[in-house]
Amino acid sequence: MNWLTEWKIPVGKSARAAFDWLQDVGGPFFDWVSWLMEIMIAAILWVLQSPPPLVIVFAFAALTFAVQRNWKTALLVVVGLLFILNQGYWEETTESLTLVLSAGVVCMSIGVPIGIAAAHRPKLYTWMRPVLDLMQTLPTFVYLIPAIVFFGIGMVPGLLATVIFVLPAPIRLTHLGISSTPLALIEAAQAFGATRRQLLWKVELPYALPQIMTGLNQTIMLSLSMVVIAALVGADGLGVPVVRALNQVNTALGFESGFVIVVVAILLDRMLRVERK
Repeated sequence: MNWLTEWKIPVGKSARAAFDWLQDVGGPFFDWVSWLMEIMIAAILWVLQSPPPLVIVFAFAALTFAVQRNWKTALLVVVGLLFILNQGYWEETTESLTLVLSAGVVCMSIGVPIGIAAAHRPKLYTWMRPVLDLMQTLPTFVYLIPAIVFFGIGMVPGLLATVIFVLPAPIRLTHLGISSTPLALIEAAQAFGATRRQLLWKVELPYALPQIMTGLNQTIMLSLSMVVIAALVGADGLGVPVVRALNQVNTALGFESGFVIVVVAILLDRMLRVERK
């Protein structure tokens, strides 16, 4: 089988050449993206850390009640956040929430329009599907390499790696929601003279809203799953004590920080769960 390995397909060399070219040509663009992400991260972090913790706790409870209309879910959020305060992980939790919320803003801002376009253009989605599969199946650690190359160490590369990993979820679910709109609804709207814009805003998007909210839910959950990996490139948050516990083989620290991550995941899932009525 030596003949098969004599000439190696230059996958790695081609990727390195492409990254070097992008770094040389797109330097100003990446600097601008980094600056924009840093502003967004700093703004969200300021909102979460400047007020007293109890103010943020009751703000999250009020937001939960406004979305869910269920006082039990709001009470669960209060109890969960008070537990995090009790364990002394409030600062790390707000840093992780900053990363998660930033990724949610970026992914939904990009993913929803792309999902709508893909639903209206089936051939486009056919071309996009292999790319989305690649983004979801490629090991997440691989995303850290270009993130470090283009943006260095810190929250920004962690956010970039998270966005690349999470972006397929809102695209796929938005596409599913828009494309599954019943034909009878579309024909009824067209019969009353609805334009394409009215059809999108008054028929397709309202019908697809549960799927889009599920996409937001999955975006938040998948972003939270990247917390530990983002910590490896200098991102602050709950991943830092987990990595520290792993390096020190510290069972207590690892269980505490891991359990806090689980609590945050449960709270975010309950806050954002929307079911079709």
